[in-house]
Amino acid sequence: MSATAWIILSVFFGGLVTGVPVAFAIGLSAAVGLYVADFPFVVLAQRVLAGTQVFSLLAIPGFVLAGELMMAGGLSRRLVKVGQALVQHITGGLGMVTVVSATFFAAISGSAPATTAAIGGIMIPEMEKRGWRRDFSTSLATASGPIGQMIPPSIPMIIWGVIAEESISQLFLAGIIPGLLIAVGLMIWCWTVARREGINTDARRSTASELGRAVWEGKWSLAAPLVILGGIYGGVFTPTEASAIGVAYALIVGVGIHREIKFRDLGPIMVKSMRTATIVCFIIAVASAFGWLIAIEQIPGTIASGILSVSDNPVVILLLLNLALLFIGAVMDNVAAMIILGAILTSIGQSIGLDPIHLGAIVVINLAIGMATPPFGYSLFVGSAVSGVPIEKLVRTLWPMLAIMLVVLLLVTYVPAVTLALPSLIR
Repeated sequence: MSATAWIILSVFFGGLVTGVPVAFAIGLSAAVGLYVADFPFVVLAQRVLAGTQVFSLLAIPGFVLAGELMMAGGLSRRLVKVGQALVQHITGGLGMVTVVSATFFAAISGSAPATTAAIGGIMIPEMEKRGWRRDFSTSLATASGPIGQMIPPSIPMIIWGVIAEESISQLFLAGIIPGLLIAVGLMIWCWTVARREGINTDARRSTASELGRAVWEGKWSLAAPLVILGGIYGGVFTPTEASAIGVAYALIVGVGIHREIKFRDLGPIMVKSMRTATIVCFIIAVASAFGWLIAIEQIPGTIASGILSVSDNPVVILLLLNLALLFIGAVMDNVAAMIILGAILTSIGQSIGLDPIHLGAIVVINLAIGMATPPFGYSLFVGSAVSGVPIEKLVRTLWPMLAIMLVVLLLVTYVPAVTLALPSLIR
């Protein structure tokens, strides 16, 4: 690599090590790189602006706002009640309710931290009342959060679709089976722990009328994924338009039907969602300039060649790719990671003949697992904040759940049908 390339990478990783926020570390390294390479600084502004001029990115603030409105409008609480009516009578049932509710809410929010916060805030105290340890309950909510990155509408899938110029609808479908497999694995673990620790439930099996009442009360919550995803795959609207439909739906339900959102609440909700969306979009903007510069310096091709020189066996290359992505996901923001590494990853995928949708699923699922992985997983911090359990204590009960996710990741990596079976239906 050139001297400029080494300077760019040194400034970037130096910023991360010294605690500089990732967006500023990216922007600073891009600015220094442009200066060293003798580019005019106006190029930085041009590339930053170009990074935001993508229609599909409008879906991000839309889905973020829709998720916040649905949480405030009581949709998450009603989803939990449906989950309780379905499985709480089974051994480990209350833990399973957490996973089932997170899976349903994932189809609304598309965000790992939002899923952990919404479901954890309700279920952690409830599980503790029924004999579950608070650290286990928190770990379960934390591990369930990344399902929100896989089950559509997934914000990371939208970002990867923009980066790799692939169909967002197909990427959405690619995440469904892996997300459901992780949900099933976590439910089995709940059953195992409940049997081992003798956790009994005093809840009886719901009668048909009780189940029907829970479903009826939660009908608007259950209908939300059907409206959003049904419209996308029915060809009624695009994923970007679906985010606006989600906001309208959440407003109608939260304000007009459930009446749990007052007009005075809309300001704080919008400010909170704007703050989240702005952080994501700012990272995307500066990472666009950074990505353009490292492409000019041929860094992606050099790194890809280095990885491919280790072995020509696709099995080995995919294993190395997974290890690298898991490490990156555990220490770095996943949006920035996808944008910075996008060119490198697509180059490697093309070299070994990997289907681009399959590659997108591998990347997003790796980074989703990173959201719950020490030391810097966002869902980890959210779970700790919601429950008050220290992270070091939380991690001890989290490892078996991370192992379940890694098993699913290996299936996704080496059995392409796990991710490609559903996308193949609309190709």
